[in-house]
Amino acid sequence: MRRLVHDLLPPEVCSLLNPAAIYANNEISLRDVEVYGFDYDYTLAQYADALHPEIFSAARDILIEHYKYPEGIRKYDYNPSFAIRGLHYDIPKSLLMKIDAYHYVQLGTAYRGLQPVPDEEVIELYGGTQHIPLYQTSGFYGKGPSIKQFMDIFSLPEMALLSCVVDYFLGHGLEFDQAHLYKDVTDAIRDVHVKGLMYQWIEQDMEKYILRGDETFAVLSRLVAHGKQLFLITNSPFSFVDKGMRHMVGPDWRQLFDVVIVQADKPSFFTDRRKPFRKLDEKGSLQWDRITRLEKGKIYRQGNLFDFLRLTEWRGPRVLYFGDHLYSDLADLMLRHGWRTGAIIPELEREIRIINTEQYMHSLTWQQALTGLLERMQTYQDAESRQVLAAWMKERQELRCITKALFNAQFGSIFRTFHNPTYFSRRLVRFSDLYMASLSCLLNYRVDFTFYPRRTPLQHEAPLWMDQLCTGCMKTPFLSDMAHIR
Repeated sequence: MRRLVHDLLPPEVCSLLNPAAIYANNEISLRDVEVYGFDYDYTLAQYADALHPEIFSAARDILIEHYKYPEGIRKYDYNPSFAIRGLHYDIPKSLLMKIDAYHYVQLGTAYRGLQPVPDEEVIELYGGTQHIPLYQTSGFYGKGPSIKQFMDIFSLPEMALLSCVVDYFLGHGLEFDQAHLYKDVTDAIRDVHVKGLMYQWIEQDMEKYILRGDETFAVLSRLVAHGKQLFLITNSPFSFVDKGMRHMVGPDWRQLFDVVIVQADKPSFFTDRRKPFRKLDEKGSLQWDRITRLEKGKIYRQGNLFDFLRLTEWRGPRVLYFGDHLYSDLADLMLRHGWRTGAIIPELEREIRIINTEQYMHSLTWQQALTGLLERMQTYQDAESRQVLAAWMKERQELRCITKALFNAQFGSIFRTFHNPTYFSRRLVRFSDLYMASLSCLLNYRVDFTFYPRRTPLQHEAPLWMDQLCTGCMKTPFLSDMAHIR
């Protein structure tokens, strides 16, 4: 796969789509943006994939040692190629699956444990349909009564561990309560963060885990040089953020930001008015004084967005906030407060490279198939030509399965099912004005650049299928067959 993606492509094909580009869901002019806000994890700080096996192993050991799960679970190691972001997990059915924008399960992408579930069984489980009812999947933060969507990058080891534990229980014929198992795995993953284990690993070897540090510094410095105001709102603790920012930006990193808020407890930061801001001293200890203004160079903890807006008066579309989690970082800001939002999607870079490969493969297939079809149509009657066309369509179907495997053997692309956008794509379009692989993409554009979404034709605006083309023939071809109804 690596050879196909990187070595076999001619140089000009790689320019079909630019992995370092910024893609717009909505028109936005950076000239009008005066204030830039940032999340920290996977936004200002991009982490190497080497972090995920550490999270998986630590949570697995917590399950065994503190939750008394079977020792045999320790044999499982993290598989980085198993899951993708944006999947849904049906807790009562122990199903991990990909759902499209219209709430249909993409057949061939449902797994119980580490084993695929046959399409027939999936359809039977949902009452004879692939459709998941809205009331089960709905919820502003991707949580229905029995189905949860995994939306952030930290959820990759969580999905892998959940699948491994289910696989062990099923493989050994052990009965288990699906709800308890799901909660235990989720709590074990949470403990890795709450107990500070992940912070310790990163702090001990920042060169190994933190990526694009120089580019983060370049982005922030450039914005400040052009008179933009910056702020940081993160759920991470101050000591961890301080060490990471010192590594990427330098000891004076706080001078780049007008406001810094840590342990904000997003997403409740955006909706709960009750928690006041508290100031931290240079050692990270809480201060007791009442906060009447947010000062540059100071560090604040908790608080809420309503006090933030009152104290800063940063409102509406002149604010652009970047984060990686569509629900916890962006949804409230766009829908309830009118801020502009930018989604950081690190997977975008790899997906674009594969899309370039896919387009190249498909263009060759179309050319070869159409040439062969035209040659056959000159020789054989129309019926045999249709057989040739049917055989060609079957090959296209097989190629589509190959394309899915290029992205991920189990679940395919995070952005698309075979035909439709994924549910993840639907939320990405809804909650972000812009999306990009990393903040460094901003370095490719002027600070007054205007982004425009691609004008995608509606289905009735661009006829592509034969039945939609105007041929001058009868408007209702089967009208004569219905004459007897009169």
